[in-house]
Amino acid sequence: MRIGIIGIGGVGGYFGGKLAREYGRSGTHEIIFIARGVHLKTIQQKGLQLFTRAGDYIAEPTLATDNSDEAGIFDLVFFCTKSYSLESSANAFKESINKNTVVIPLLNGVNSAERLSAILPQADVISGSVYIISHIEKPGVIKQEGGACKLTFGTDDAESAQRYKYILDILLKAKINAVLTDKISKALWTKYLLMCPIGSLTAATGKTYGQIWEDPEMKKKVRDMMLEVVALARARQIYLPEDAVDKSIEMISSFGYHSKTSMQLDREKGKQTEIDALTAYLCRAGKESGVPTPLHDEMYMQLKKEKVI
Repeated sequence: MRIGIIGIGGVGGYFGGKLAREYGRSGTHEIIFIARGVHLKTIQQKGLQLFTRAGDYIAEPTLATDNSDEAGIFDLVFFCTKSYSLESSANAFKESINKNTVVIPLLNGVNSAERLSAILPQADVISGSVYIISHIEKPGVIKQEGGACKLTFGTDDAESAQRYKYILDILLKAKINAVLTDKISKALWTKYLLMCPIGSLTAATGKTYGQIWEDPEMKKKVRDMMLEVVALARARQIYLPEDAVDKSIEMISSFGYHSKTSMQLDREKGKQTEIDALTAYLCRAGKESGVPTPLHDEMYMQLKKEKVI
């Protein structure tokens, strides 16, 4: 198979690196990295260097490029870009994706598959989600700092999900902690429940996880924001586990005092953030579904006013 990874950042670099280490030079599968700039040139010259909690290594893909003609047709492709780059990346590699291509987005947010299907109507688009803390340390180098390093993908139907068992086998052989599910919407919204409230709040206030957690009012606001997410999910016929909020709260409390969310870090660096896929989406979907989201509305207006998107 020809497997493409579009976006070799923290997510694409980690999971793509594992695929390249297992298959890149073996001839079993072709692993194609899509990157750009100095990062791409460094990978082409030296491979992709990974520093992970499970060990350090250099991964050599079959091909690293920024050109769709050179990339050719993918049998399977993972989109690992930032949410705001999804449409432009999909359009740039439209010619590499046909009716036989399985497309799996691994982005933050809950509507990436819908967005891709609008641009790639001929492709077989399903959903995916990951839990990992990793980033580009410098061109050609990915550092994984934490997270479960878990990749979940699939559909909302048991029969259709089983069609993708071969992808699970490919991922597992590459020693990726992968799960094929027939409840992917629940998986997406469970992660969204964690990321949207805390990402919005840290970006708007500039406070770290620890600073949020030592402030009783802020801690309560996180929980109340999570309840807004749960209410919206329910309105969309997605029923999260009863303990979903408590588990998300528990997960947040385990993060380091000085740790920051990716949205917060991007804001501090003056970069574009993923507020549209997280905060803005929730506010818009809440209005469409008749679900009040006053706390997220407040965060969104503050961030929008400060021109951080």
